[in-house]
Amino acid sequence: MMPSILVAGIGNIFNRDDAFGVSVAAKLAREPVPQNVHVVDFGIRGFDLMSELLDGYDLTILVDAVSRGGAPGTLYTIEPDLDAIPQDQTSGACENAHGLDPLKVLAAVKSAGARLGRVLVVGCEPALLEDDTGRIGLTEQVEAAVDPAIAMIRSLIFKKGDLT
Repeated sequence: MMPSILVAGIGNIFNRDDAFGVSVAAKLAREPVPQNVHVVDFGIRGFDLMSELLDGYDLTILVDAVSRGGAPGTLYTIEPDLDAIPQDQTSGACENAHGLDPLKVLAAVKSAGARLGRVLVVGCEPALLEDDTGRIGLTEQVEAAVDPAIAMIRSLIFKKGDLT
């Protein structure tokens, strides 16, 4: 049986580079992926992501803007320690209409007793998270990281040939 894989794009399109995960998911969803891979643009819909994770995936890849102090456009693969996520951190997991906190969503799923398989984050260092000019769209550095992020996701999906 093939393991189930969720690729979840996260971000707010009105906050410039925060739309990185959404942009990656939208582009990847237009490309062929194996039958066991589900690609979804969750945007800022924490409740929808939580509901999807309750189904129990073997591998979840969250795609998001991640500030770690690197140069804008730098890509990261992060594996959060699911055991270190406190279950009492669920407050606000689904109430924020302007953002989605992945750790709170994971904590809510965990507290609901759902099985969380392996979780990875493919993150991109943002250049600009807010913009008062009313412009929507990624900065040049982050836009340039979309295709390499898709290649990174594909390598994670096919890693060691044991995921598909």
